[in-house]
Amino acid sequence: MKPLSKGIRLPLAALSGLLAGLAALAVAELVSAAVRPESGPVIAVGGAAIDRTPPALKDWAIRHFGTSDKLVLQLGILAVLALLALALGVLALRFRRIGAAGVLLFGVVGALAATSRPDSTSTADALPSVIGSLVGAALLYLLIGRLTTPRHAAPGPEDAPDGRAATAPDGWDRRGFVIAASASAAASAGAGLLGRSLNGSRGEGAVASRGKVLLPRPVSAARPIPSGAALHVPGISPFLTPNGDFYRVDTALVVPKVDATLDTRTDVGFDRRAARRGDAGVSGITRRVRNLRCFAGLLGVLARASGC
Repeated sequence: MKPLSKGIRLPLAALSGLLAGLAALAVAELVSAAVRPESGPVIAVGGAAIDRTPPALKDWAIRHFGTSDKLVLQLGILAVLALLALALGVLALRFRRIGAAGVLLFGVVGALAATSRPDSTSTADALPSVIGSLVGAALLYLLIGRLTTPRHAAPGPEDAPDGRAATAPDGWDRRGFVIAASASAAASAGAGLLGRSLNGSRGEGAVASRGKVLLPRPVSAARPIPSGAALHVPGISPFLTPNGDFYRVDTALVVPKVDATLDTRTDVGFDRRAARRGDAGVSGITRRVRNLRCFAGLLGVLARASGC
């Protein structure tokens, strides 16, 4: 058994904190698949951060990052969590229980963020953060224990007269640490990938249902676009934006995916059942070319008309 110098112990303690944070997020991702994707700690904290961000800062992020603004936000949250996990690992090297309690504290923050969201459905939204933090705290306590608990060596000539092996005050269980760290990293990766896969597959049926909807033929077609509407100038977007290139203007990190074939009827004159049957003229659909400002205004008029 070799003594563990302080220069090696600190990086290993920081690594322990990082592995504990990874395990907490991976387990939370897996549990959120059983609850709902929006209950995950990164999504919940990110949504709360967006709600509390000044409009000027939001506009700056959109101008500089464009459609990647939400991805940048999530990567920023992960980077901050990684730094805090490293710090908790170093703290746990000296104060083992306080370091584990710090992981639990972040679980409380995630749970409060999830249950305080406007779309929160029940207290079950706190489960991903709570269960993830419990796993992370237990793992940090275990890994730090491998760094601070010496492993007894085989008896040697310099051992005590009664035959017990002498232990170096700076020794550590190197084999136990490597096994525990490697196993936790592999398990965390598997849990995270499984949770991400399950969350991604939840909306596949809703997305596929859109192809089953047959919109009725409009009773009034849109007028042709004038020939000079498109400027064809480099750097200027086309007059009509294809659906695949349209930028989703909202602040939701996870978009609800609703089954388009549900038997529902709106209060503004559109009948989904008639749309599925393809009955021409039933809902009086008209087709017009509108810019985004006019479209937003039309939505406001429809919302007021329906009592929303």
